[in-house]
Amino acid sequence: MTHAPLIGLEIHVQLKTRTKLFCGDVVAFDAAPNTNICPVCLGLPGALPMPNRAAIELALRAAIALGCELHMESSFTRKNYFYPDLPKGYQITQYEAPLATGGSLDDSHIRRVHVEEDAGKLLHDRLAGRTAIDMNRAGVPLLEIVTEPDLHTPAQARAFLVQLKRLLQYLGVSDCEMEKGSLRVDANVSLGGTPTEIKNMNSFAGLERALHAEIARQQALAAVNRPIVAETLAWNDVTGELRVLRIKEQREQYRYMVEPDLPPLRLEPAWIDAIAAGLPVLPRQRAAQLKQSYGLRAQDAAVLSASRALADYFEGVVALTGDARAAASWIMRDVLATANALQTEFAVSAPRLAELIGLVARGELSSVAARSVFRRMCESDATAAQIVASEQLAPFDDSAQATVWAEEILRNHPRELARYRAGEARILEFFVGQLLRMSNGRMDPRKAREIMTRTAQAR
Repeated sequence: MTHAPLIGLEIHVQLKTRTKLFCGDVVAFDAAPNTNICPVCLGLPGALPMPNRAAIELALRAAIALGCELHMESSFTRKNYFYPDLPKGYQITQYEAPLATGGSLDDSHIRRVHVEEDAGKLLHDRLAGRTAIDMNRAGVPLLEIVTEPDLHTPAQARAFLVQLKRLLQYLGVSDCEMEKGSLRVDANVSLGGTPTEIKNMNSFAGLERALHAEIARQQALAAVNRPIVAETLAWNDVTGELRVLRIKEQREQYRYMVEPDLPPLRLEPAWIDAIAAGLPVLPRQRAAQLKQSYGLRAQDAAVLSASRALADYFEGVVALTGDARAAASWIMRDVLATANALQTEFAVSAPRLAELIGLVARGELSSVAARSVFRRMCESDATAAQIVASEQLAPFDDSAQATVWAEEILRNHPRELARYRAGEARILEFFVGQLLRMSNGRMDPRKAREIMTRTAQAR
């Protein structure tokens, strides 16, 4: 008999610092290999580490936001193991005395939060038939967040990770760019017995697929009474396959020892109070504020509070226009679509978007033409008013000419006119669209509908 899956996550988050955890080398994702290194991160004899205060502060921001119990004194530990990109032969981490314990997020419980250094990176595609090593990443500060095994489905695990990423980005703790390796996930999975571990998943979809595959594998073994071995597995997101890496290491194999070159990390109460006071409004609170302050639907408030930058952008547009509904509509329909297409955050600044919304609100630009103006604003620094003037997009209000166009449209589409007269009211929208195109989008849609209706009824 199998039990419901028990899933625990170990999330490694690269802290958003300028320099590494124990030395002054710069953290830069795209630097040339082995250029941001020094005796400390290479583990050369006599080189002494010194903790990065900014990294500890970012870790504390996360721990406080997660409701963890902060430990006023914690210690660093050497985790001993051999790997080609770990020249010291050990990783400096925290083990028996971590920075914080407890806490929760979305009804899932946090076991511990601690800081540690990253290892280097193996490069398998630089030299034919060989593996190269880039040590730039060695010593980069990581925050490790370990959950209790109280997640029960792959979808639940994915949802937890999505919310955690959102929270960490709100806090400014990490950019959480999974494609760059600044958010990596290991998962421990069991069906109530021996757990297995899946290493280094770096996408939400990959996490969910890997968990489904491992749960199915364990269920198949249980169905034929075969034992589950405590193994560490690798997930191939391309083939959708799990591969055994090794038997899962136990505590004794790492030979943990207190780091002799670093004293205990002692926190000052005043420093913690200052960090807590400086935390931003967190995602769910921000969504609730937007909903209450601007009368937004819960779904829209959730979208607009997806990131601090987006929520700030929305409120900046509202402050300039006084129209929350128009701001929300433009941002969710056009701004976000453009951001996805162009791989940029906001192609049009809040003041420029506010100007465009104002032109529409004052009747100086039709809503149809405004969409065209917005696209042009994404391609240049011109203001909305400048684009309207240069492309002669001011509203078209010549009713006589519009009526002439409407009659022409009806003459050119006799079958559609017959269907409209037979009761197909939706055909009117086709006629209105034709009229708007003839006016180059300059007519007000309501005015176009009014003229089109009157002309069709008169024929």
